[in-house]
Amino acid sequence: MFTPRIQNEQTDLLMKALLSLKTVEEAYRFCEDVLTVNEIMSITQRLEVAVMLKHKVTYQEIARKTGASTATISRVNRSLLYGAEGYSLVLGHIDPD
Repeated sequence: MFTPRIQNEQTDLLMKALLSLKTVEEAYRFCEDVLTVNEIMSITQRLEVAVMLKHKVTYQEIARKTGASTATISRVNRSLLYGAEGYSLVLGHIDPD
């Protein structure tokens, strides 16, 4: 069983809020209210990096296409390899190939 490192009442509330969203529009509305534009763009970039890493794109090509630093690419790769499998779960839903 997975035990989150950051779990507490506040993070449980966030996870329940995310799970309550039913449409892309609802997700946009919530994210625009709760996150800054820079936070949304950072998360978006990391997800794009994860998709590209899954497809075996090189760090150099990922950096060129996304603007992500090699440190960010490496951090995402570490999460893919040794993290809580969150990226893998999401990628299995949004990028099944």
